[in-house]
Amino acid sequence: MTPPDAESPSLRLVVGLGNPGTRYARTRHNVGFRLVDLLAADSQWKDFQGLGQVCRAGELWLAKPMTYMNDSGSFIGSLSRWRKIPPSQILVCFDDVALPLGRLRLRLKGSGGGQKGMESALAHLGTSDVPRLRIGVGPQPPGMDSADYVLSRFTPEEEKLLVPVLEDAASAVQLAVEKGIEASMNRFNAPAKSEESSG
Repeated sequence: MTPPDAESPSLRLVVGLGNPGTRYARTRHNVGFRLVDLLAADSQWKDFQGLGQVCRAGELWLAKPMTYMNDSGSFIGSLSRWRKIPPSQILVCFDDVALPLGRLRLRLKGSGGGQKGMESALAHLGTSDVPRLRIGVGPQPPGMDSADYVLSRFTPEEEKLLVPVLEDAASAVQLAVEKGIEASMNRFNAPAKSEESSG
């Protein structure tokens, strides 16, 4: 990872959300894990307090909670306190059924939006001012339970589409590290629904 510009607010920790174990490895809920694995390249993952895995990529910490999605915040909060990293320097990356596959959306703060892992992170960090990168995995089929959908695997056709999606997400993280999250938002954010319908 390239060091951030001296004048830009630097990210120090990127967390990918997901569930541990081979059962969940290729599911929609685990795109956060897959992103940080891509960012880690040849870096070695190490255990952190039995709660998750961490590694270094240059000056950046990468992390994967092993607490299962709904309790992700216990790991993120512990790691944040241990490394003395404020919430504003943490980027949480996770799946979003409201965005179609191929769309990304970065935000500097906000609610968890119904994503249980992000809601857990906000609760344990004690603030909604936590940057996040949402990775589209939708659309969810009509009538299908959302929990069943996010725990389903991508089809072979979707897997082919996912490769460039994760590469774009990695580029978005890299730009956020180098130039700040707002610069990455301007380049990579999906248009709002009003923009999509008008365009």
